[in-house]
Amino acid sequence: MRKIIERILKESISVKDDFISSNADKLVLLSERIAQAFTNDKKLMICGNGGSAADAQHIAAEFVNRYEMERPSLPAIALTTDTSVLTSIGNDYSFKEVFSKQIKAMGLEGDVLLAISTSGDSENILKAVKDAKDLHIYTAAFLGRGGGKVAEVVDIALVARSESTPRIQEAHILGGHILCHLVDYILFQRHLEQAGKDL
Repeated sequence: MRKIIERILKESISVKDDFISSNADKLVLLSERIAQAFTNDKKLMICGNGGSAADAQHIAAEFVNRYEMERPSLPAIALTTDTSVLTSIGNDYSFKEVFSKQIKAMGLEGDVLLAISTSGDSENILKAVKDAKDLHIYTAAFLGRGGGKVAEVVDIALVARSESTPRIQEAHILGGHILCHLVDYILFQRHLEQAGKDL
């Protein structure tokens, strides 16, 4: 069993290393867009299914509460948490609408949507992205495998190139933590470093 553990570790490190090296510039760009949204009193919306729903909630919590440093709460919301909303939409319309209806209700131009999908082909994620773009909301996605249909419609696609759902999800949460770190740096630390250089 130790060999199994070591194999999983090696696979996880390899996928994460490739994900970060392939998407480092995109992570910087996305963090700048999220920071800009927060600066302009807009918000980050996050959605996903299954394990990706948990990742959406995890990332939102890091922004609303805190990541590592003490700082003001930041407006991020996971569209996966209100069971009454999710079940009523799923029952009255279809599961395809569970995120898009929330985006139509709460989304504003200048917001950012981060969609998370290991396949890139989830219908509710695809519809969420398309409806967000109709509202002039900047769209990004953490994806897996080849990126799927979602990669073709988002403003920025960050793809973990693996066929293994667990390894993809591990890369995604690392990407989410990096986003949290970079946004905190942009909003609360970068200007202090610059001020120190100017002295």
